[in-house]
Amino acid sequence: MSRPPQFLARCFRLVRPRDFVWLALFGVLIAWPQNPDEALEIVFLVALGVAQVLEPKIPAEPTTRSRVLWIALKLALGFMLIGYTSGINSVYWPVLLLPVVSAATMFGVMGTTLCAALAGAAYLVFLALVRDPSEVTVNPVPRLVLLAMIGNLANSVAEDLRSQTRKSRATADQLAAANLQLQQAEEEKRRADRLAALGQLSAGLAHELRNPLGTIRASSEMLTHSLAAENEVAQEMAGFIASEVDRCNSLITRFLQFARPLQLQVAQADLAQTLDRAVALAEREASGIAFYRNYEPGIPPFAFDAELLERVFYNLLINAAQASPPGGAVTVKTRAAGANAEVSVIDRGCGIDPAQRDSIFNPFFTTKPQGVGLGLAIVSKIVDEHGGNITVESEPGKGSIFRVHLPMEVRAAV
Repeated sequence: MSRPPQFLARCFRLVRPRDFVWLALFGVLIAWPQNPDEALEIVFLVALGVAQVLEPKIPAEPTTRSRVLWIALKLALGFMLIGYTSGINSVYWPVLLLPVVSAATMFGVMGTTLCAALAGAAYLVFLALVRDPSEVTVNPVPRLVLLAMIGNLANSVAEDLRSQTRKSRATADQLAAANLQLQQAEEEKRRADRLAALGQLSAGLAHELRNPLGTIRASSEMLTHSLAAENEVAQEMAGFIASEVDRCNSLITRFLQFARPLQLQVAQADLAQTLDRAVALAEREASGIAFYRNYEPGIPPFAFDAELLERVFYNLLINAAQASPPGGAVTVKTRAAGANAEVSVIDRGCGIDPAQRDSIFNPFFTTKPQGVGLGLAIVSKIVDEHGGNITVESEPGKGSIFRVHLPMEVRAAV
């Protein structure tokens, strides 16, 4: 029951005020035709009016071919109407302007000129068909010139409108790009604020926890030494206490690494050598994964903190290895990208859920059961401190590519 109202509403949206103007104008011509007794004249006028109204609506997305077909249809209908009503002397000769003006609004000067020439040639056909020159009661030359003049004028107006449209579209694109940059800047600011707040919280919490943990660790060692050798259960429990305290201390150290401002030790270093050290560490950690190197030889040494970047690449390699199936492979690729060095860590593992991709660099976000969620946050922080950026491309089930972009210009030591 809802389809007819929807259909009527859709049709109403397609109707424009100018359509009523066209219908009114053709209605006047139909009400006062040149030959009231000739029904075919009315048919041609109705057909022209329908074509003029439907032209901008069918199809919904006009193509060059559809536009040419509509122009050809109006030219043919106008030719038949003029031919049926006195030929060269017909009062309907201005209908030839309809296809000419349409061509002017859709095409350039060449298209408009060609259409005007075709309309003029169609009109001259009737002059060639006249057997007695005395039957010609009009001078066709001014009419032909008027066709060309009005077509050229319409093309000039249409070209101005197209130019304004292009400028408006370019302005809209610039505004959209500026809006996107503003949104990204706002998101970066919010992320920086969150990182600062979490950093302060982590630093304060870590400081308060280390003292009691140190006391617990010392107490467990004293307990171990004081227990009798035969009390294996108590010694095992004391060992559990010590190992869990060590694990907590390790976690606190990672919190502090994230919270504490980085002090870069910048010096000229070779990127390939730094990557080789990170790959060697990852190979010992993930023995079942094959690591492949694909280095571009043209990257010169540049200034960076080799120790911190080694940690960055090691983290990315371990994450890639953990995401890969047993016996999988991880590729490390470098290339020069303008003034930047690009390092890509590529795996063919499980990939990253698109819903989680924007959160993976946020602190304390993790998908690992035993993870803390600081690894990639620290990686991102180190890369940011070097003036670079890190991006990720991933498709679930097909793998991920982490790209680190580092500026190669000389940096002062921080």
